[in-house]
Parts: sequence; structure tokens; C-alpha cells
Amino acid sequence: MTVLQDCAKGVLMLTLVLGAATACTQSSDGGGSSKGGSQKSRDWKAGDCAGPDTSESKDGFQGLDCDDPKATIKALEVKDGEVFAGAVECPAGTDEIISVKVSFGGSSGGGIPSKTICGRNLSGDHPGDAGAGGGQLVVGDCVSDEAKEVACESGGSKVIALTKTADECPAEADDPIELFPSPGRPYDAICVSST
Repeated sequence: MTVLQDCAKGVLMLTLVLGAATACTQSSDGGGSSKGGSQKSRDWKAGDCAGPDTSESKDGFQGLDCDDPKATIKALEVKDGEVFAGAVECPAGTDEIISVKVSFGGSSGGGIPSKTICGRNLSGDHPGDAGAGGGQLVVGDCVSDEAKEVACESGGSKVIALTKTADECPAEADDPIELFPSPGRPYDAICVSST
């Protein structure tokens, strides 16, 4: 009797999992940068393009052909999705980070991250370039005393290394900025130089 009960439980669990899987759709939702609703079943790869999709979010994106006049970004790299947005490390020059999420029941308001698109603007505007004041913090960027990224032309201290502890900063670092630990972020200290 126990074997049959266990078998029945297993069939029930498999049915629930398969039912949930067929209810999945994909939507794009950015960890602070983007969200959209027309990414269904798209297999993203480097070189794909996207543009604004405000049908479900003011800062949403949708996949587009690169020659489409509405396309604004091109994927530099496509990575696995991460629950913590800071855990994704995009390459230098990434202007926009888009999190593609799998949602249940057709809702694009949330979901489980499945892919992260590291995108570069198709225009000449590249805030993700080192020193330009946007994108992910990288060596060559500048930060204010409050550890906020700023364009180097407007001042701030230059980032010379990103390390787990302030003790790991190079000798030429002035006053390292120690950050509160954050899940997934690969560094907890910003090593800066004011010269």
C-alpha cells in the first residue's frame, strides 16, 4: 500500500510540474533597468537587438530586428538569469541590462529570471563606457564620496580596483570605500585614487 501511495504522490507532483511548465511565458523585466511583455519564447543570443516596449511598462523592451528603426540596443552577451541583479557581471561597455523572466499565468509583472541581456546602445551614446557615468561599475569609472558612479569629467575619484575587502586594495589606493555586503555582488570595496 505504501508503494502505491508513493507512486500516486509522484504522479501528482509530475502532473503539477508539467502543468506549471505549460503555463510559463517569458517576459523581459529588468533589475532596475527594463521590463517588457513581448519576449515570449525568444531564444536570445549575442548580436540580437531590442527596442522599447511600453505596452506593459514605461521602461520595457521587446526583441526586434537590428535594422528595425525602433531597435535601440544590441546584445553584447547573454547570460543566465540571476535572482540578485548585482550578481550578473556584464562586459565593459554594457549600457543596458535586461532581465528576461519566466512568469506563470501570463503575468509579466514578475517571475523567475531566466536570462540576462547585456546590451549596448545602437546610438553613439554609451554611458556604460569606463568613465562615462553609467552601466555597471568597472575599473576606470569614477565615484563620488558616497560611492555613487559619476561621469569622470564631472569629478569624483577614479576606480582603480574592485575587491572583496579594503585590505586587498592596491597600495596606490587613497581611501577605499567599504560597502555593505550585497548578495551576488563580486566586490565589497571600491579602491579609488583621487589623482
